[in-house]
Amino acid sequence: MLSNAALQRVRVKPRAYKMWDAQGLHLYVAPTGLRAWRVRIRADRREAVISLGDWPNVSLDDAREAAGIARGMYIHGVEPKAISAKMAERLAQSAITVEQLARDWHADRRDRWTAVHAADVLASLERHVFPVIGEDLATAITTPQLLRLLGRIARTGAAETARRIAQRLSAIYRFARTRSIVDGDPAAGLVRELATGAPVKRQPALEDLGEARALLDAADRARVAPAIRLASRLLALTAVRLAAVRGARWDEIEGVDWSTDAPAPAALWRIPAVRMKMAVAKKADAANAHLVPLSAAAVAVLRQARAIGGADLIFHRGGRPIGEGAIGALYARCGVGGRHVPHGWRATFSTALNDRFPDERFAIDRALAHVQASAVEAAYNRAQHLDRRRWLFDRWAEILLDTPAPGDRPE
Repeated sequence: MLSNAALQRVRVKPRAYKMWDAQGLHLYVAPTGLRAWRVRIRADRREAVISLGDWPNVSLDDAREAAGIARGMYIHGVEPKAISAKMAERLAQSAITVEQLARDWHADRRDRWTAVHAADVLASLERHVFPVIGEDLATAITTPQLLRLLGRIARTGAAETARRIAQRLSAIYRFARTRSIVDGDPAAGLVRELATGAPVKRQPALEDLGEARALLDAADRARVAPAIRLASRLLALTAVRLAAVRGARWDEIEGVDWSTDAPAPAALWRIPAVRMKMAVAKKADAANAHLVPLSAAAVAVLRQARAIGGADLIFHRGGRPIGEGAIGALYARCGVGGRHVPHGWRATFSTALNDRFPDERFAIDRALAHVQASAVEAAYNRAQHLDRRRWLFDRWAEILLDTPAPGDRPE
């Protein structure tokens, strides 16, 4: 039988020759330098010689495995040409790298996602995965190897990023398994492994309004790109999810005359359903758009962003959405890392308004898109409850900025 050491000693000779392993497997060595794996199979008085790929592209272990598969196919009546084609396909798949596989998965999925989410997914892989294991064969990746990779990410303080990448790696390998590229999923269960021993808790948020105001002021003064600073302020004033702000477009804003500085009491942000966190079936219905009444303070932020210009996106860097971690990094620089994250404004908003207006609980939940209206409720919500939400957002701006805002409470 052959060994890896023997293969390393193979020399080209003037005439072709064979080096035999077992059960018909051999290495054919040609004068041209070709070193090809072949297997001779006999079954039912038939005989065939089937190519299995070249050494060293196909290792000894892989050649033995391929020979066994080819033998089984031939015994069951598959023609040699079809077997050779299958072996060539299998070789090509086994040679795919992690980066190639991940990009194939991303290309297959991206039409199902929003453009912002698709960009986020690819950027996270390009930053954290490809530089470390991108050139490794996808079939050679092990669970301990991935756990070390994710652990390094988590130890930088980006535990949520590590969790998301674990989910994405598992999705990539499930995609590969359904296409017979790999046999298993080395990322399966890693999300649970990362969470072992960690208590389940909500996103960190500042509930003391003095601290929240101090953070907002510090973020306004920070030396960061204007788009990041303004996005942070709008996020605080609207209490929407981070993805909504990052993907915000000018054509989603209604009721504002950008040519003047006139007040815009009917200003509204209509976030398309496709960009909201809701059931996939509901995303296709434009009637499920989330309506966010904009306070005067929020409109002022948009006017500042308007002066930057340059893209359909409201907050952008060179025409692309600001980074997924940009605002979180800003807050860490402001000294509240681990105590307040971008998503935390939703909790701050909810706590402050529920404490002051406990009878407005439903309107507050609607403002946060926690309660999705039924078809029967839709018209009512777009009328009376929209007015109530506008009043609440005005009160929130007043509370957060510690400045009076106009507007009587709707009946």
